[in-house]
Amino acid sequence: MDNYDADVIIVGAGPTGLMLAGELGLHGIPTLVLDRLAEPMRQSRALGFSARTIEEFGQRGLLARLGDVDVIPAGHFGGVPLDYRVLSGGSYGARGIPQSRTEAMLAGWAAENGARIRRSTEVTGLVQDDDGVTLQVSGAGELRARYVIGCDGARSAVRTAAGIDFPGTEPAVELRFADIAGVRLRPRFAGERVPGGMIMVLPLGPDRCRIIYYDRDEPLRTSADPITFDEVADTFQELSGEDIHAATPLWVSSTTDVSRQAAAYRRGRVFLAGDAAHIHLPIGAQGMSAGVQDAVNLGWKLALALKGQAPDTLLDTYHSERHPVGARILTNTLAQRILYLGGDEITPLLDVFTELTQYASVQRHLVGMVTGLDIRHEVGPGAHPLLGRRLHNGRLTHEGRHTSVYDLLSGGRPLLLDFHAALPADTVKPWSDRVDTVRAERGEGLPQADAILVRPDGYIAWISPDPDAGALTRALERWFGPAG
Repeated sequence: MDNYDADVIIVGAGPTGLMLAGELGLHGIPTLVLDRLAEPMRQSRALGFSARTIEEFGQRGLLARLGDVDVIPAGHFGGVPLDYRVLSGGSYGARGIPQSRTEAMLAGWAAENGARIRRSTEVTGLVQDDDGVTLQVSGAGELRARYVIGCDGARSAVRTAAGIDFPGTEPAVELRFADIAGVRLRPRFAGERVPGGMIMVLPLGPDRCRIIYYDRDEPLRTSADPITFDEVADTFQELSGEDIHAATPLWVSSTTDVSRQAAAYRRGRVFLAGDAAHIHLPIGAQGMSAGVQDAVNLGWKLALALKGQAPDTLLDTYHSERHPVGARILTNTLAQRILYLGGDEITPLLDVFTELTQYASVQRHLVGMVTGLDIRHEVGPGAHPLLGRRLHNGRLTHEGRHTSVYDLLSGGRPLLLDFHAALPADTVKPWSDRVDTVRAERGEGLPQADAILVRPDGYIAWISPDPDAGALTRALERWFGPAG
């Protein structure tokens, strides 16, 4: 008998890895989370998360753990203003929630669900076979699991050891930023094109803010020497005319537009998620948000496979569904880079693009792309326009009490919502060990339908009325395995 240290080992204790650990824990799957850092990072590149990630946190009842979550109604695409409320549930994302706070919340949730976190542990190699994966780790020799998921960032040791290519574009521009205290600056939420580059100012509190700038004349750094605050203050003053030298620097760093995506999100028993699978210019918190969504997509599928309730082929849908989403993020962030950071030569393009954004259909397209609200998975044949799309958090009455779709999804199990008690019991009973059938009265915010099959990640796998009598059975088999 094979001895495993855990059914699943997750490498990387950032938001992606912790979300995945929590998801698997909901299904009783024990996980071990490894991280090379001795303690969580206190600095936060992301200052929020996208509208779709707000929904996915809501599906697990996690928003309340973050306190009051305010959203940003208006945002931009490459600096061109957009009202993100053009889509139902649309926003530019959660306002002012640092990544460190999100990470701490997810760490607590994952631990409650049985995850073990081991820090100061670095992966140096891996070998996989038909039954599992053996990791070589610093200070512990070897660890073994049935599956390993690399959530260990852009320089992923798991991706490298698994031999998965990471093609993309080399960096061409560099943005520098600093979190500062003790000064008050005019907010520039969408960024502001100025002679010589771009500047952005994001308030972090009464006398704190993050300043970000791009200096067109400043070459890419080739040295590993850290950026000094004096350098940042000097350049920011040149671009903006505002003097921040007297401010107290809290954090100084930089980022580039390097854009890469893993050629495969799965190789055998090894998976990639988050920055290990895709990196890009950070705009609109799309990176962290995509990582959380990767985790929500993979978690329930991996749990079903581990329990022997679904075939291994279900795991292939993780790549087929999430790889196109990641590719689209790389495309939109590179497009925004041109609009954001281009020189005078792109002014005609910017003028035409701004004109196009006056059309509601263009606004909806761009907002859906950046937020992830327009994701539509290929879930099988069917003509219904909602098939494969996310289900809104509608209200319903179940067993005499008022509840919501998200309340019912909090346990991470699939839902079959039956609004007219019309589904034959013998059709759904064989899946009762893994699918919750809820006979309810439809309320506000739900589509006009007789019944809806909802995956644990909130996407509609089947919706009735459907003229094909066998469609529900095929959907149950495809997504949740053969009848029990």
